[in-house]
Amino acid sequence: VYEGSPTPVVAFLSVGSKAAGFALAIRLLTTAFPLVSEEWHLIFTALAVLSMVLGNVVALTQTSMKRLLAYSSIAQAGFVMIGLIAGTDAGYSSMIFYLLVYLFMNLGGFICVILFTLRTGTDQISEYAGLYHKDPLVTLGLSICLLSLGGIPPLAGFFGKIYLFWAGWQAGLYGLVLLGLITSVISIYYYIRVVKMMVVKEPQEMSESVKNYPEISWTLPGMRPLQVGLVLSVFATSVVGILSNPLFTLANDSVTKTQILQSQVVEMQTVGSVVGERNLSLYPKD
Repeated sequence: VYEGSPTPVVAFLSVGSKAAGFALAIRLLTTAFPLVSEEWHLIFTALAVLSMVLGNVVALTQTSMKRLLAYSSIAQAGFVMIGLIAGTDAGYSSMIFYLLVYLFMNLGGFICVILFTLRTGTDQISEYAGLYHKDPLVTLGLSICLLSLGGIPPLAGFFGKIYLFWAGWQAGLYGLVLLGLITSVISIYYYIRVVKMMVVKEPQEMSESVKNYPEISWTLPGMRPLQVGLVLSVFATSVVGILSNPLFTLANDSVTKTQILQSQVVEMQTVGSVVGERNLSLYPKD
C-alpha cells in the first residue's frame, strides 16, 4: 500500500491510522474490556517486537525516502506499543504524548519529501546529495524531523521515547525496552545517513537532481499550505521537547480522568447488580 500510493496518502496513512488505532486500543482495554486486557499482552508484545525489528531493518535497506519513512513508521508503532503493553497510567500517557509528537515530526518529514519530489521528480535518497547548497529550508526541516524521529536530544522525539521506555521499565518490560533502545540506534544510523548526505556533500558532489534544482514560487497554488505545514511541524518538533513536562502532565491528567470515569461506571454496575440480587431474594419465584 505504501509503495504504490502517492506521498500525501502515505503521509496520512502513516499518522492517521496509527493515532486512530491506538486510541481505540486504549479505550477498549481500559473501558470496554478491562478484565481481559492481560490476555492481549502476549499478542501485543509479539507485534511490538516484529514492528521494531522488521520496520527498522527493512528501512535500513531502502533507497527511496518515501519508503524509508513508511517503514520507519512501522518501527515507530512498535515503540508506541510499549506504552500500551505497560497498561499503566504512565504507559497510556506516554502513548498520547508520543503520538502527538509523531504527528508533527512525521508529517514534517513527508512535506519535505513532497517539496523535493515536486522539484526533481524523484524521491531517491541518493538524489538528496548536496541539497543544503540549493534548498537550505527543506534541508533544515527534513534534518530536524529525521533527527527527532531517531530520538536525538533535545528534540521532541527524544522526550517521547524517554517517557515510553521509562513507563515500560517501571512496568517490568525490560526486554522490550532494551530492544527498543537497540532498534532506536539502528534508526539513528539511517536517519543520520540522509542528513549527512544533504549537508556534508561538497558542491561538486551534488546529485544531478540537485544540480538542476529548479526554483518554484511559494505563491503557486498548493504551495502555501505546504509551507505553513512545514514551518508548524518543524517549530512543534523543536519546541515540544522544551515543553515536554507540561504536555505530558496534560496527557496524564486526561488518562486519570478516564480511569476515574471507568471506576465510577464499574461501581454503578456493581451496585446495580447487588440491588438486583436483593430484589430477587425479596420476591422469590414460586
